[in-house]
Amino acid sequence: MLVKYSFLKNPLVFALFFVISLKMQAQESANFWSNVKWGGYAGLDFGTGYSSFTLAPSGIYEFNKYVSAGTGISYSHINLKQIYTTNMYGVSLIGLFNPIENIQFSTELEQTLVETTLKNPVYNDSFWVTGLFLGVGYHSNGVTMGVRYNLLFNEEKSIYRTALMPFVRVYF
Repeated sequence: MLVKYSFLKNPLVFALFFVISLKMQAQESANFWSNVKWGGYAGLDFGTGYSSFTLAPSGIYEFNKYVSAGTGISYSHINLKQIYTTNMYGVSLIGLFNPIENIQFSTELEQTLVETTLKNPVYNDSFWVTGLFLGVGYHSNGVTMGVRYNLLFNEEKSIYRTALMPFVRVYF
């Protein structure tokens, strides 16, 4: 037996289904965005003949009060007058775990393109650096202060001085 769905041909019924569908999608989207937190870090350093700055925004999605994950991007510029200039472009994947109140564990996979220009003699070099960080910190009101350790630290080709680094992470 063939059933006819003539009510779907009615423009008012079709519009009603369309509006209900949009409302449901908007609610799902609002729920998603209410769990997204934005933040990151920035840095600035000046000295005699030396300057550097870093900007690293990131976003995380809070799955629940214990687990968050997200991504970040970064840009750093370093200039040592008359010697070299370096630009670094990075992307990262971030995982956060809060097993108990005020304690946060983190993991971060970071991939960075390093482009350096030596000024005398003129020489250009570019290479990729990968970091895999495990961290622990004190977390309160969207701010985490702690230390992280780079499991893939390579003293010969690293953009960091040491594998163990302090950090301050802010999300709002």
